[in-house]
Amino acid sequence: MRKRVLIVEDDQDIAHLVALHLKDIDCEVEAVADGKSGLERAQAGEYDLIILDLMLPGIDGLEICRRVRSRADYTPILMLTARTSEFDRVLGLELGADDYLTKPFSVLELVARVKALFRRMEALASRDGLAEQASLRLGDLAIEPDKRSVEVRGEAVQLTAKEFDLLLHFALYPGRVFTRAQLLDQVWGYGHEGYEHTVNSHINRLRSKIEQDPAQPRYVLTVWGIGYRFSEPEEDSRE
Repeated sequence: MRKRVLIVEDDQDIAHLVALHLKDIDCEVEAVADGKSGLERAQAGEYDLIILDLMLPGIDGLEICRRVRSRADYTPILMLTARTSEFDRVLGLELGADDYLTKPFSVLELVARVKALFRRMEALASRDGLAEQASLRLGDLAIEPDKRSVEVRGEAVQLTAKEFDLLLHFALYPGRVFTRAQLLDQVWGYGHEGYEHTVNSHINRLRSKIEQDPAQPRYVLTVWGIGYRFSEPEEDSRE
């Protein structure tokens, strides 16, 4: 089935180049050049991916990302940012962007990231009957996969898109040990050498949000010399 992609990019040369390469992998592409049109199309259409420039005339990419994430349906977002806007990249991820590329970027890398996002969404849709999964609970932690929401001790916790995917992946396989390379491949969709620090930083941020004491985690546990695992129900019941 062809994937529908919305490109929101005011640089027409970049938009045209990206569109050409996405059509080569059998994507149906629509492109708009300003924030207002981008937001309208994102809210009106059903897309498999939104490629979103950060700096746009009218409504900027961060605001579009925030509004798209306020909707019930989930559409992956790949954000394009300037090399100097590290703060905005982090903010974009916090608002719910799934991945980002800094300009100038390799079109081949962009296509690889797009394919990885498609694979990840397909895996999430089929993994262990996720579509029918009502909720996952362990101790004070409650995960609602269909709503992509998390509560700890009855209080809502705001996770980025990738933090949620990482937590859900762990929770679906309690007790199973994952290496950093496996997590990169199964959660991010790519496993390039040198990216293991990405897993570490996401684990640290996730623990800071769901653990009562991140220094002594209860849920996401370190397996020294190997990687990480999610605690099993019997471990939680012994506390």
